Amino acid sequence: MRNITYVEAIREAMSQEMRANQDVFILGEDIGIYGGAFGVTNGMIEEFGPERVRNTPISEAAISGCAVGAAMTGMRPILELQFSDFITIAMDNIVNQAAKMRYMFGGKANVPVVIRTPGGSGAGFAAQHSQSLEAWMAHIPGLKVVQPSTPYDAKGLLKAAINDDNPVMFYEHKMLYGVRGDVPEETYEIPLGKADIKKEGTDVTIVATSMMVHKSLEAAKLLEEEGISVEVIDPRTLVPLDKETILHSVRKTGRVIVVYEAVKRGGYGAEIASMIGESDVFDYLDAPIMRLGGRAVPMPYNAFLEQKAVPQVEDIVQACKTIMNK
Repeated sequence: MRNITYVEAIREAMSQEMRANQDVFILGEDIGIYGGAFGVTNGMIEEFGPERVRNTPISEAAISGCAVGAAMTGMRPILELQFSDFITIAMDNIVNQAAKMRYMFGGKANVPVVIRTPGGSGAGFAAQHSQSLEAWMAHIPGLKVVQPSTPYDAKGLLKAAINDDNPVMFYEHKMLYGVRGDVPEETYEIPLGKADIKKEGTDVTIVATSMMVHKSLEAAKLLEEEGISVEVIDPRTLVPLDKETILHSVRKTGRVIVVYEAVKRGGYGAEIASMIGESDVFDYLDAPIMRLGGRAVPMPYNAFLEQKAVPQVEDIVQACKTIMNK
């Protein structure tokens, strides 16, 4: 099997779907010759031409409106927003239009649009280009929300998202674009709503998303040397959420920590913690559920402070030791 990067896996998913279906096209700022802000669409305009790799004006409101309208008329657009922070400008078209159209038209209108966008910190892009706002989208009925952490997952989930008849928010972490992994060249899909056990363990369950999956795996490796066995669950999609895989793991370990990069207050970790607390798995818990999320501060530009704003490997290690002693 080939070993390719996360960004190559995303590009391959889009290219394969565009070859298979003439209704699939991409739109966004600088995605043509420039290849997009992070080079995800490099070379695609040469193969598919400017009609299907459409450069747009710098207006997220206009681009998102075009994408939603195109989807409602039978196309399958993939919208690239340069930074997930810019979703705030496209909010009306996503939240008030795309998410509600199928419901408001009694199921007669589908909106098969994928909104791809890089989120997260670690690149020194500061407060307006480093946020993790996925919990906002997960709150809205009618939207599906995806957060792949590996190249294999990114390809399979993106293909499933493109072929889904509902609007899908597809969050790519900008620090994962260079991560390599084994990815089949042939086409495949990963069903939305199916979590993955990245590492099996018996003492503590960590439910981690996006970049935090990798930090949790690093922490788990360190903890193994101290005799603590950690199971790492990657939900892969926040909506729909694979509750059963998470609950099954908690039944086994009796302890759970939810790790995510977004600000802890009001973050998606609270949703997972509540889901566990409201289930019959509550009786299996040997310690209170812990959440490890970002600090409630605008993301600093300073590299040292930026690291301090979100959970790091040592924080996860310490959290596991703490929950083991409760």
